[in-house]
Amino acid sequence: MELAVAAFSTLHGTMAAGTLAALALATSYFLYAACLSPAATRRRLRKAGFGGPAPSFPLGNLSEIAASCSTSSSAPASGVVSSDIHGAVFPYFARWRAAFGNVFVYWLGTEPFVYVADPEFLKRATAGAMGRLWGKPDVFRRDRMPMFGRGLVMAEGDEWARHRHVIAPAFSATNLNDMISLMEETTAKMLGEWDEAVAAAGRSAAVAVDVERGVVRNAAEIIARASFGIEEGGARVFDKLQAMQSMLFRSNRLVGVPLARLLHLRKTYEAWRLGREIDALLLDVIDARRRAAAGGEAGKRKKDLLSLLLAAGDEGDKKRMMTSRELVDECKTFFFGGHETTALAVSWTLLMLAAHPEWQRALREEVREVAGDGPLDAAALSKLTKMGWVLNEVLRLYPPSPNVQRQALHDVTLNDDANVDGAPPVVIPKGTNMWIDVVAMHHDEALWGPDANEFRPERFAGAAAQGGCGHRLGYLPFGFGGRICVGRNLTGMEYRVVLAMVLRRFELAVATEYRHAPRIMLSLRPSDGIQLLLTPLAVSSNASIKH
Repeated sequence: MELAVAAFSTLHGTMAAGTLAALALATSYFLYAACLSPAATRRRLRKAGFGGPAPSFPLGNLSEIAASCSTSSSAPASGVVSSDIHGAVFPYFARWRAAFGNVFVYWLGTEPFVYVADPEFLKRATAGAMGRLWGKPDVFRRDRMPMFGRGLVMAEGDEWARHRHVIAPAFSATNLNDMISLMEETTAKMLGEWDEAVAAAGRSAAVAVDVERGVVRNAAEIIARASFGIEEGGARVFDKLQAMQSMLFRSNRLVGVPLARLLHLRKTYEAWRLGREIDALLLDVIDARRRAAAGGEAGKRKKDLLSLLLAAGDEGDKKRMMTSRELVDECKTFFFGGHETTALAVSWTLLMLAAHPEWQRALREEVREVAGDGPLDAAALSKLTKMGWVLNEVLRLYPPSPNVQRQALHDVTLNDDANVDGAPPVVIPKGTNMWIDVVAMHHDEALWGPDANEFRPERFAGAAAQGGCGHRLGYLPFGFGGRICVGRNLTGMEYRVVLAMVLRRFELAVATEYRHAPRIMLSLRPSDGIQLLLTPLAVSSNASIKH
């Protein structure tokens, strides 16, 4: 008996010692990850010449960011539409820029970010072969996994190249032209709903309508039908993706803080559960298309995005074949990204045209001259020159993607052309992230002139592809380098179709209910919709599209 007790005591002591050792190891790792490692990185960055707000590890500058956002929120005046928005959407960056300039370092938790609002610095860090030294930040890949998985937005290296090679043909001119009639059909349904709202109040009256709500739904239906062949059920995927976006990006989160997920287990679980539900819906769509292909129905479909994804590897190159996991991730990526960019561009444009009726009249007249009241086609859309200027200006003032992020895959030595007096070259340590503030550069008077915050589409007239910007990297509506948005031509075509149809049907004015308060929720979007007054135009000038 005494031997048994002694053995048990020995075992218990061994287990206790092992537990204490594990706790000591975990504590040591946390101290290293939360304090020692970031402190060492901060010393290297300061030695390289980067200033910035002082961090407090393990939160970095998150507390200051949260405090800045809470104190900057003020109710905007009704009917006032000012495009001087940088200080409102990024109050902390605006304050830090004033203190530290257009390039500095700040911290999300223990993750260092080189903030960049200087296109020349961006060129020095990423131009040419140096672009291969940068990838997508690990911190955002982990944080946004439920939303995008490992789709094209988050893929790297050979995996990214393989996916883009498969996806790019879906956005060819031929495929895009085949989508026009579908875009007209779905948009006509949205306009019909607006007509009903106007009719309910009396046909001659101007009625306030939240146009953003309708435009976003319309864009989601277009991408669901045109790219994935989803005739029914697209709304469920869209609703869940919107819920995911709200969950991940509406609230202040401890991004970059070690073990932060353990502090928000409920939210982490909810995001995982919602992600599983979205995956299940998309797998049903994929399986249905596979069954249709097996039954010989594939030939009846156009080469939409889903058919191209499924066909990858069919020609004998099995390395191109996508797994079910990869297919779902790409569907999530393009279902979200494929509607978000276009919907926001159209929504902000409707607001700008309502606030600037001279441009509303100019575009309506251009549509009449180019296409009359007849159907829209690729030839007519390509002649909407002024509409192209307006699109470029809206993407400048209200870029749907308000920032671009990269992470140094190796130590990055900046091009030393700017170094003077024999100063040593600037080195950005491996693992350092870069945050490119697109909103700041698009509103910078040093790049655009004293009217940088004004809506002036004519700046893009003629050969001014960059709108007169003082630097070719100062205008980044679709990103830059090799990772420029693959769906930008889809955005341009859908934008023209939807806007032309709206202008044929309604006159727009800003409603007194509207409060201009853009905010960041992954993308740059209105805080509470866009309420516009819609006045029906004379029947003779807004004939419906005939199909």
